[in-house]
Amino acid sequence: MARVRDIEVDEVAEELRPIYQRIEAEFGPFMSQVKVFAHRPPILEHLMGLVLDLNAQKVVPKRYLEIAVLAVSKLNECRYCVAHHAPRLVETGLPIETAMNILEPDCPGFDDVDRLVRDYAVQVTTDSKRVSNDMFAALRDHFDEAQIVELTFRTAMCGFYNRFNEALRLDIEEGVLEDVLAKGGRLEDLPPDELTEHAAE
Repeated sequence: MARVRDIEVDEVAEELRPIYQRIEAEFGPFMSQVKVFAHRPPILEHLMGLVLDLNAQKVVPKRYLEIAVLAVSKLNECRYCVAHHAPRLVETGLPIETAMNILEPDCPGFDDVDRLVRDYAVQVTTDSKRVSNDMFAALRDHFDEAQIVELTFRTAMCGFYNRFNEALRLDIEEGVLEDVLAKGGRLEDLPPDELTEHAAE
């Protein structure tokens, strides 16, 4: 169980309740996050509302968003996010081997743009001050400024989600791990379950 209790839909203000339905209907099984964010209604309203709005506008192709998010989540060893986003990357047409080996230099299935997005996400996460002019020029060859802004925002925001999820030990929703297996993944390729490994700490 998460370190704080779930806030159910009937406990939040009526005007915020549609967020519950929209997340599950439009974005996927992220209700563990929604029910924890609901402890602070402004977070639920503005953060999850922002995610829904960005998802609806689809400025950056899903393939590149998922590459960036999954790379960051692998770097930060966030089991929750890797379990959610590995199947989503597979849904964009890349093999499960790509999802599970996304940080490898010769990651299978990547083209040059995929690799550029992955490398940019890694650099933003590990040392954003050292994003080179050459890397940024390469991004400009493939993305407009609005896309670069969103890609950078999503990459940086993913680091927040990773740390939030792991610090509060959010539960992985029912069906998520099953989806990893259905896409051909192995649970041992996910980051370790820290709750199990460090239960006595």
